[in-house]
Amino acid sequence: MGLFKMGVLSKLGEWKDRILGRSREEDVYLEEDLDDVSWSEIQSRGRLLDVHDEGERRGFVQGRLEQMVEASEELERLRVEYATVTAYLKDMEEIEALPEEEMAVLMTGAQKILDLEQKRGNYLEKKHRMSDADFHRMDRMGTEAVEGCRKLEEAEEYQGRIRQDMSRLEGEKHAYFYRKNELKGVIADSRGIVIVGTVFLIACYVILFTLRMVLGMDVQLGFLCATALVGLVAAVRYFKYMSAVKELRQVEKGINRIIMLQNRVKIRFVNNTNLLDYLYMKYQVKSGREFKNLWKKYEEEKEERRIYREAELELEEYQQEFLSLLKCYQLKDPAIWLHQAAALLDSKEMVEIRHHLITRRQSLRRRMDYNREVVADGAEKEIRELAQEHPEYAGEILGMLDNLQ
Repeated sequence: MGLFKMGVLSKLGEWKDRILGRSREEDVYLEEDLDDVSWSEIQSRGRLLDVHDEGERRGFVQGRLEQMVEASEELERLRVEYATVTAYLKDMEEIEALPEEEMAVLMTGAQKILDLEQKRGNYLEKKHRMSDADFHRMDRMGTEAVEGCRKLEEAEEYQGRIRQDMSRLEGEKHAYFYRKNELKGVIADSRGIVIVGTVFLIACYVILFTLRMVLGMDVQLGFLCATALVGLVAAVRYFKYMSAVKELRQVEKGINRIIMLQNRVKIRFVNNTNLLDYLYMKYQVKSGREFKNLWKKYEEEKEERRIYREAELELEEYQQEFLSLLKCYQLKDPAIWLHQAAALLDSKEMVEIRHHLITRRQSLRRRMDYNREVVADGAEKEIRELAQEHPEYAGEILGMLDNLQ
């Protein structure tokens, strides 16, 4: 964990050194269709950010730094899985590169294993409720299936909570915008009423003055009443106007806060959606419920097949012999070839397994590229642009990076 933190801080240091040094033309973004949300849809600091407000400015920079750290942590997790998949591909290369004599020995052992598995399968087909493919797939996963069920369940529940948060934030944002429009209407109405009142007062003065000059009437009381009425209306509208202006500032700050929260939630939505897609592909299911049902059926059938253990003793003997042969080579997981013996005899099967591993690795690479080039570099670009647009705060931004380290 200490080495990981050092790697994160080192990466942040590189970002800091490039904040004022790189031009906009040097920024390259990974444009990728990621479900319903992409970086282009994640709102930046927006027009409502008051850069000269220290709290808002520091909050914006801190939020982007957190995105960079979160992306680095996600990258570290992805690299571990990527290394595992790469090791499986290297195992396949090691086996395919064996001399013909050694390969022939392996193929003989694999053929024996396949023959015994076929014999066992023919016996069990009369009772089993799962296909052999599903059973062996779940058997190959072993305890990983339990962890997979947990991961899928947590990821799907988390996805639901994220959607709820996104919906709630969107509702709050609409409410803020609705209130903002109302306040703008109050401000506009207040200005209009003041103008109308002024015109009305002038008209009253003209009429009263005419009555006084032409008819000789005493209009002093009329002047006082008109002035008092318009003054009262103007005072009431003035207080409403000032109250609306003050509330409008608070509403705009609230809108800015909601937008920043939406940015973080949408990034988590993208990462969690990618995680779900990868888990569905990895476990070859469409939902966590389907995977849980498969695991439940597997447990039931495993118990049924236990009574036929005697018929499998011979198979286990050949498997141990085959595993001993595999352990002579530098393989990360020799035991997995006990369940992939057909691939040693059928080149098409080997191609399918390689294709599946390559697809998994490509998916991991896309997720790594997304977190590195889109999330991290996207946050870096916004911080850099903020520093470039407002050089008077560049020192503060770099200071925040130094404090983080």
